[in-house]
Amino acid sequence: MSTCDESTYLGFDFSTQQLKAVVVNNNLNILQETVVQYDSDLPEFRTTSGVTVHKDGHTVTVPVLMLVKALDILLDRLKIAGVDFSKVAALSGTAQQHGSVYWQKGAYEKLQSLQPNRFLHDQLRNAFSLADSPTWQDSSTRMQCQELENVVGGPQKLAEITGSRAYERFTGPQIMNMYQTKRAVYNNTERISLISSFACSLFLGNYAPIDYADASGMNLMDLQTKEWSPEILQAVAPDVEAKLGTPVPSYTNIGPVSKFYVERFGFNPECRVIAFTGDNPASLIGMCLKKDDIAVSLGTSDTLFLCLSQPKVILDGHILSSPVDKDAYMVLLCFKNGSLTRERIRDTCAEGSWKLFNELLNSTPRGDFGNMGLYYDTQEIIPFVKGDYRRNKANVEVPRFSGKEIEVRAVVEGQFLAKRAHAEDLGFTLSKNTRILATGGASNNLDILQVLADVFNSSVYTLEASNSAMLGAAYQAKYGLMHQDISFADMTQNLPAPRLACTPSKDATEIYTPMVERYRAFIKTITNQG
Repeated sequence: MSTCDESTYLGFDFSTQQLKAVVVNNNLNILQETVVQYDSDLPEFRTTSGVTVHKDGHTVTVPVLMLVKALDILLDRLKIAGVDFSKVAALSGTAQQHGSVYWQKGAYEKLQSLQPNRFLHDQLRNAFSLADSPTWQDSSTRMQCQELENVVGGPQKLAEITGSRAYERFTGPQIMNMYQTKRAVYNNTERISLISSFACSLFLGNYAPIDYADASGMNLMDLQTKEWSPEILQAVAPDVEAKLGTPVPSYTNIGPVSKFYVERFGFNPECRVIAFTGDNPASLIGMCLKKDDIAVSLGTSDTLFLCLSQPKVILDGHILSSPVDKDAYMVLLCFKNGSLTRERIRDTCAEGSWKLFNELLNSTPRGDFGNMGLYYDTQEIIPFVKGDYRRNKANVEVPRFSGKEIEVRAVVEGQFLAKRAHAEDLGFTLSKNTRILATGGASNNLDILQVLADVFNSSVYTLEASNSAMLGAAYQAKYGLMHQDISFADMTQNLPAPRLACTPSKDATEIYTPMVERYRAFIKTITNQG
């Protein structure tokens, strides 16, 4: 299909709590957005915030069929909204990283023979060997992580190979756990997808390959060769390589859309499917990140990422393959306790009201005279702790603060102090050229962004649309179709510049530079206690 002026591009985002889609025109301007909320639109699956937390408190899964049914609903909503699918030149997508999907034997034939007069979820009801797939919130594979690191010679060595030490949510340990504890399920699995490549497979009508960027968050791919590490695969389980397929560059044009979508929704048969990627790489695409920028995504989990030309081995974060340049890299720090933790403090201290939350936040001085709070509702990644920790202005640990306003400021400052400390530990140096690009749900809250600006002593910018991952998927759809003819920078040069949201207060350095050091000391105390 030629990319004429009337061509559109479709981006999907299979995120933790919802499925979203955006349609953009040839100039990458938004034409239509649609969303399906898992909890409210699909109550029969009984999820909370899009997942199921099991009795052990560590196992966290998502019903795979819920994601399929959400796509049925979403496509119908797009059609009702008047989207002309025949104009879609290419589509791509993104998904919550680290979740894995297990297709049972015979599923390939089901994908190949989808009937346009039936819903997807009806036809794929029995396509999965595991009905509930582990998500990024799962922390049930600690033993397998230890085994994996021991096999290659320790966490440092594993990070040198794959870009990360072993993490419980990563697919390598998850597959190892599956093989060790659910052998029959593993043996009945003919293909293992990430949620991103699973979603891509739904559109392709075939098993889609895993892209480099998402593959580099599995503890399985050699970051230098962009191939699965034989040594690691051998340690995980037998026949893993055959079940995973061969990874591809993130902007790969995989093939035409399945005839199911042509016949059911009127897609052009020449519409191309571009490889899907993880939500964090997609956010980097959507934010058009430049050198010296730090991106901070404030969502269900909070993430911080930046670009690198050469990888640096780190143990408290991740090096991923760049989604727009197969020879470049991105640094990613992920903090599990993001918006849901902020919402918990909002509910307990501000009657569930963001307006009251912001009033309490602004009623306390920056730094609050040294009070510091660190809140981890779920097992955190950086650092590996859980629970609430508070220190008063005398630097003494206390069970609670004396006022709700202290609690509110403490949760926001504590989260951003952590991000600055770990960014600096990576070797990133804040300068007058540093821009903080904020995205995600909380990027709409200027009072929270002001704290971010103060803690980093840098100006904070937001994008025209807050959902950078979804937009990144749409941009990738066009880039995947055209990357041989145009650079990503040239393709996106006419997009609106980020909007200045706030600048740091004059006393920001004086207040927060010492607090970063106090944070580091506080964390050391907490982890030593554990």
